[in-house]
Formats: sequence, C-alpha cells, structure tokens
Amino acid sequence: MQKPQLRGKTVLLVNTGSPDVTGNEHKKFIYKKIAETGVNIIALNEEANLKNKCVKHWILSDLSNHDKTIKNVEAFLRKKNLKLDGAITFLEDSVLLTSKITDYFKLPGVEYQKADLIRNKYRLRSFCEEHGLPTPKFCKIKKPEDIETVTNKLSFPVVVKPIYGASSAFVVKAENKEELLETYQYIKNNISKKTESALGQGFTLMVEEYIDGDEVDVNVLIQNGRVKFFNITDNYQTKEPFFIETGMAEPSALPEEEQQALIDMVEEVLDLLGVQNACLQFEAKSTSNGPVPLEINLRMGGDEAYFFAKSAWGVDLIEGALKIAAGVHLQKFDKPDLPKTYLAGETLHAPYSGVVSKIEIEKQILKQKFVENIEIFKEVGDSILTPPFGYEYLGWVSASGDNPVDADENLQQLLKAVEYSIIKFEETSFVGKTVRKNPNDNAVFSKHNLIGNEKIKKIRALPTAEKRKLHIGVVGNDYTSTVGASVIEKDLSDIGSQVVKTLKELGYKVSYFDFNNIQKAQTELYKSNVDMVFNVCERVNNTSLLEPHAAGVFDILQIPYTGSNPFTLGLCIDKIKVKKLLSYHNIPTPAWDYVYDVEDEIDKSLTFPLIVKPANTDHSIGIDNNSVVTNQKQLKERVAYVIKELGSPALIEEYIEGDEYDVFIIGNGKADIKVLPLSRTIFSALPKNRWHIKTLESKFGLDQVYKKYVTTQIPPKKVDPKLVSLLSEIALDTYNILDCHDYGRIEIRVDRNNNPYVLELNPNPSINASEIVDLSIPGNHFTYGEFLEEIIKVTMKRYKNSPPYFHLQSNIL
Repeated sequence: MQKPQLRGKTVLLVNTGSPDVTGNEHKKFIYKKIAETGVNIIALNEEANLKNKCVKHWILSDLSNHDKTIKNVEAFLRKKNLKLDGAITFLEDSVLLTSKITDYFKLPGVEYQKADLIRNKYRLRSFCEEHGLPTPKFCKIKKPEDIETVTNKLSFPVVVKPIYGASSAFVVKAENKEELLETYQYIKNNISKKTESALGQGFTLMVEEYIDGDEVDVNVLIQNGRVKFFNITDNYQTKEPFFIETGMAEPSALPEEEQQALIDMVEEVLDLLGVQNACLQFEAKSTSNGPVPLEINLRMGGDEAYFFAKSAWGVDLIEGALKIAAGVHLQKFDKPDLPKTYLAGETLHAPYSGVVSKIEIEKQILKQKFVENIEIFKEVGDSILTPPFGYEYLGWVSASGDNPVDADENLQQLLKAVEYSIIKFEETSFVGKTVRKNPNDNAVFSKHNLIGNEKIKKIRALPTAEKRKLHIGVVGNDYTSTVGASVIEKDLSDIGSQVVKTLKELGYKVSYFDFNNIQKAQTELYKSNVDMVFNVCERVNNTSLLEPHAAGVFDILQIPYTGSNPFTLGLCIDKIKVKKLLSYHNIPTPAWDYVYDVEDEIDKSLTFPLIVKPANTDHSIGIDNNSVVTNQKQLKERVAYVIKELGSPALIEEYIEGDEYDVFIIGNGKADIKVLPLSRTIFSALPKNRWHIKTLESKFGLDQVYKKYVTTQIPPKKVDPKLVSLLSEIALDTYNILDCHDYGRIEIRVDRNNNPYVLELNPNPSINASEIVDLSIPGNHFTYGEFLEEIIKVTMKRYKNSPPYFHLQSNIL
C-alpha cells in the first residue's frame, strides 16, 4: 500500500550503480520498493542506467568529484525550481558524497565529519579506544618495514584490512609474521577500486588482533537520536583466511543477555559518535568478554538485511530509510518476543575462479512455501572470481520455518535443489579469456590474460609473405568416376576440386593426389617436389577409420601438412575416448555411457530420452529419427542395430533438447587462434514426430522436412553475448584439450536454460566452399581463397623454427 507520508516527497538518490561494479547490478528490488512509496526521485549518477517510474529526473556527474557534483546538483535544482526533501544512497562507495550533500543542503543525515570518521576503520578504532569502548589492538601498515612494528605490538593471529572498503574484500587473516608479509604483498599488488568500488577513498591498510566470538549484524533505524527499530542477525562462521561470508540466521540465537549487551553497546557507540538520523548496519562480535564493535555501514545492509527484517519482523528498511532521509516521522517499532517466522540463509560460492557453465533450479522447489529468496547474481557464461583473485559469489538463498531447526532443514532442502557448475580457470584454459569487439568479429585470445611464455613453436623456416611460391599438394578423395557415389562421397570430391581450383586461381602451383588409390598417390607424392600438403583426405581404403594414417604418410615422407596429426585424428574418430577426456577435464557434455556388446549393462542413472550413436563414424552416419529412444525396449533395439548392423560400438547420451551450435576455429596456440562467427541450428519448428537432431539426411539436404522447418543463423540472433563467449571459450578448451591443429569444428548443444554441452570435435571438418562462405558475414567478410590461405599461414607458423616432428609431441592435457 502506498504511504501518504512519503508520497510527493522529492529525494535525491545518490549512485544508481554501474553494471561494471560487482554487486551494484542486483539492487532492482530497492528501486521497485521506492516506486511503491510514491517518492519522486532525482537520480544522481555517472550515467542514466535505471528505468523506473519513480525516477523523475537525472543528474549526470562524476561522483568521485564531490565538490563539482554538489555544484551540478545545485545548478539543476535552481534550473528546475525544485527543492530536495532528502538525500539517500544504498551503496557504500557514495556514503561520504551523500553526507556532504545532506550537509550542504541542510537535510537529515550523518554529518560528513562523522561519516568520514566512521568509514575510516582506523579512525573508528581510535575513537573507540579514546572513549573506553572495547577494541582490539591495532596499527597502520604503510610499508613492509612496518611489519616488524606490528609483530612487536600485536599478538598473532591478526587481521589485515583496508581502512576504507566494504564487505570482506581484501580482509585477510595472518597466523604469523611470514604470512603477514605475504598478505601485505598480496593486498598491495591486487587492491583496486575495480575489485571493490568502496575503496575509492584510498588503499591504506591496517592490522588488528583477531577477535574470537560470534559475529552479528545489527540493523538499525535511528531518527533524531532515537532508535526506532533494530534486529540482530547471526552470521555463520566465515571461511578464513579471507573471511568469506557463508550464511546467516534470523532472529539471533544468542542468549537474551548477550543480545541486550549488543544493543546497549550499539546505542552507546552511536550516541558518542553523534549519529542522529540513519539507516545503518552495525557489525559486531559477541565475545566471552562482552560485545566488540567491528565496523559501521552508514547505509542499509545487503539484500538479505532487507528481506530478513521484512519477513521476520514486518519492517521495511527501505521505507524506513526514506522516511528518515525525507524527515518524515518514523513510528517506533514495538518488537514482539517472537518473529513472524524464523529464517536461515546461505551464500552460494564457487569452489574456485572460473566461468559459470551451469545453473539449474528444480521447479518443484519453487512451489514450497518455505522458500523465501533465491537470488542468483550470475548467469551462464559469466566469469566469477574467488579469493585470492576476486571476491564474487553466485548469489544467496534463504528459507523460513516455524523454529530455527525447521528453517535450517528447509534451507538444506533448498540448497539441494540449486545446482551449478564452474569451469575452472586454468593456465591452459581459454575459458573467460577471449574477446569479440562486436558480435560479427572473430573471437581472439586476450593477450593480457596469457600466463607464461608461448609454448607452441613452429617447424620449417618458410616466410609467410612468400606463401604463394609454395607448391601445394592437395590430398583428398576423388569419386567423380564412381557410379552411384553417395552424397558423402560427392561432397568429398567437391571439396578436393574446390581447393585445387581456388589455390590455382590465387597463383599457387598445385598438384592433386587421390588417396582412393593409396599406392599410386603415395608413390607420386614421394617423387613430387611438394612443399606442403593441404590435407582434405577423409578415407583410406574406403573407410574413415584409416583417415589418421593419411597424415602418418605425410610425416613418414617428411612433408609438412595442414591440419591435425595422426593421433588427434584417430582419437576424435573414437567418440568414447573423446567423451572420457572431456569428462576428465570437466568440459560439459551430455551424461553418457557406452557398450561394445548388446549384453553389456547400460548405466541406469541415465534419464530418457536418450540418443544412441555409432561410436566411430563421421558425417552423422547411423543417425536418424530412430536414434532417439524413450524407453528400455527402444534402447535395446537401437543398441543392437548400431552394434550388429553398423558394426560399431554404441555411445549412449542423454538427449539435450535445444539449439545446436557449430564453432569453427582456425589457428594454433593462444596468440594466433580465432573463432569464426558461430552457426546456430534451430529445430523448434520441426513437426512433433521429429526429434531435434542433425541426421545424415538433414546434413546433406536430403530430408525436405528438415529443409523446410530447420533454421540456421550465422551469426546467432538475439543470443546473449555472454553465451556466445562461453560457447567460444568451451570450444577453444575442447580444441586445445584434444590437441587440434590449424583448424577444426566443435559441435555444442545448448539446452533451454542456456547450459552448453559439447557433443564432439571434428579435426578434419568439411570445408566445402558454400559452407565456409556462409561464415563470411558483414563486418567479418572473407573469401574462400582467403580462408584457405589463412590455413596455409597458420600451418607455416606451426612448423617454423621447431625441431622435426614437433607437432607429433602431443599437447593433450
């Protein structure tokens, strides 16, 4: 219900945040609540980034320049003939600016001199010490030499923290002198406003003795020096040494006498400081020697502070903060003995820094009445940094109950329903390390993320500028004289002839070698003066299983060649081994099993529908609409077909409903590698009797239903750029893990929740001219000839200045 006391009041909202600053993008509930109160908001920020009916005007200013910002506010009010009733911020990094504004315009708030003292943890400790309030021993630390002073003055363990700052960013526990020095160096080398925006006032550090006790947050609404509301929230034990917040519970489980001692201390400290009007969060510890103040945040606490106060006590902190800011009388809250409900919450942490690859929440849990909050701050494709690299978390959840035990049990049930996965940042991983300047660009490796020296060396000293002087031998499969050639065979013939024709037009000397006649081709190749083989061979002795041996011939003849080595070509034919490697490296892939015999047992934990594939064929041979099975009977029949009729082991995967992406990669190593625009296949328009898969017929345009209803987008349209980046990076990791050389194509399935699943990598994919030209789009245009020359160029680089057969030294991780 809208509150008449606030309706029509004009309040300056200082700092609406920036999507680039961690934590600021998740405050939408605040602006929604403000709109419900009927307050007219003038938003003060560096950019107009908030769409909400409560915002009547924008004042754009550099918030780091306080004096200029105040002048900008004053000029705006004069121009619009407006008068402020109050000013408020919900972000720590604008507390001091807000206090200067309230001082200047004579509005309710905390005076700047007091706010600066409170925000400066060192000065606050000094204040407490001067006034006989409990405080740990402390001192500043400005240089490594100060550590000796700290060691003599304080007892270990100690806590190192920035004098300014918020949350637990760069707050680290040290157990001894050696750890203290390491901690000091770590913080000094990494501390920045980008990591924690509240550090804008400075990076000075302090050290204090560690306090053992129960940590709590006391949320306070104080008006005209009188506490109108407070609640005490217990904080679960933090994860040390970085003091990572783990969870919270409401109301506090501390004994009544300890709670009262905390409240008495809070009121005394605020009274001594002269804090008259504020919505604030007071962090403290209840110890065996009594309560100890930690720090005071002169703004509403985090998201959970609002929701816990609202659910447990029925008090709206946002509304209370607005009333205090606007000078509207706030009724004192008579706190009952028992809350409306008991609450338990937990923050969702990544086990390590990486990229979010999966977030799933069971739909059934959303129907449970005990679910209070499921706040997810990250999306699939987002990077997440954990200490020591950053201080981010995925989100938080909370549950209610009739008592503390009930609330905690419900919380555990909720946590089981929230599933997420993180692909870990590794020195050898591409995840989180690529950039596209715009959606149509190739993705390239961000060089500033490169750790260590370039490991990919090259083998032959051939200058790339003179590449057209090379004699190129194109090795392929010619079926033009074969009666009744299949669509696959015709495609293989076309590719060879297209490569020959295009390279000749570019000025290369070109010879063709047909490996359908392996003895003749091998002899001719041996006698030729070919400088490099352009390898598009996919059959030897009319089987793809011998495809890797073609590359082996080039190695024996000591002729450099394009594409992957025999080991990678052989490995990728065996889909079972590929799945094992992907699973080992935590690359997301559909849940799976395999069998070599019809009597082999299949993992019963797999969930239908399933797709049954031949484990060693290419071009979707053996894949048709019957490949997807929905019950045990169909599964047994399809497995028998694959093993007995096709003569292949069977790979069984959980069927992933969603779009399919082809990711074409060119290059070697992190410096030269790039991802071409992604190709997205959309199956959603297919008739209900057709499974959403790529069959042999659909790939070669033989199925009219697929031609009519399946859509291909290059590049994908209306797709979150973060998903495009994640797909590119997972593809690069797959490419790297399987030791692919020069070029390759990765097929990735994406489910309805945008969770990616790698299907396979083709290290010798079709490079039919029509398919490659389709990847040439406005903003990233290239011809078929330029594509072929790019492959020649990266191949030359791979061979340059390295020992013979260097490319055969497997890079498989």
